[in-house]
Amino acid sequence: MSDVKELHRRWCIADGHADSLMWNRDLCERSTEGHVDFPRLREAGVKLQCFTLVTRGFPFIGGFPLFAAWRKWPSEARGGEWSRALWQIERLDAFCARSGDTVRVATTGAGLEDNLANGRLSAVLGVEGGHAIEGQVERLEELHRRGVRFMGLTHLSNNDLGGSSFPMMGNRGLTPLGHQVMEEMARLGLSVDVAHASEQTLTDLFAHPTVRYFCSHTGVREAGGGWRNLSDAALRTIARRGGVVGIILAPVYLGGDTWDDVVRHVEHAVDVMGEEG
Repeated sequence: MSDVKELHRRWCIADGHADSLMWNRDLCERSTEGHVDFPRLREAGVKLQCFTLVTRGFPFIGGFPLFAAWRKWPSEARGGEWSRALWQIERLDAFCARSGDTVRVATTGAGLEDNLANGRLSAVLGVEGGHAIEGQVERLEELHRRGVRFMGLTHLSNNDLGGSSFPMMGNRGLTPLGHQVMEEMARLGLSVDVAHASEQTLTDLFAHPTVRYFCSHTGVREAGGGWRNLSDAALRTIARRGGVVGIILAPVYLGGDTWDDVVRHVEHAVDVMGEEG
């Protein structure tokens, strides 16, 4: 364990995905719920944590409004996807302001380097599902202005941008609006997170000549595990564009619940993509 702690102290340990904001917990305080809060991230030596804005859930069992009521979201934040996204951004900003300058939102490479040099945790904002903009492409500019630096076009269900990898969603591709959103993201410098994209949406994304993409949390299909793991071909395409892939620590996608399962997926990804992927 001491070797692990030393490794985390010396390296820039980054976690590509956490849905912590949706659970309406105080991230400045240690919690026995969930896996992520500022005290535990600091203890683990994490230097960069991506926080995603979740605005729509599974397309059944009451959907997101029921979840938001259960987690005691304020009424003004429950109505639509856009208001839900803005409320979570405001929550993270408030947590950072209360952190005693130990956590800052990083929006540039220079900001990340400054945080590293001064021992701060960098928070990077992303959106899990482009339905958050409610069909209004101009809202991407506001998200960028407010610190968001990546977005997945889809999440757990198909939307007006493209297809989800969730079972029974029918392998839809990018819609005309999805292509328009992708163009605007490329213009703004927003990266596309492909974690929940259907196979056809992936194919359409990969055909774009300039958009930047990566995968924040996934397993590797050839190493076993769940339904939305990436193929070797997808891994190679992401690597060729300079993107990275984060391996998810979830048994359903790893095909097991041991560290050997994690290592199997990491090693396969490295074999396919190279160490920089």
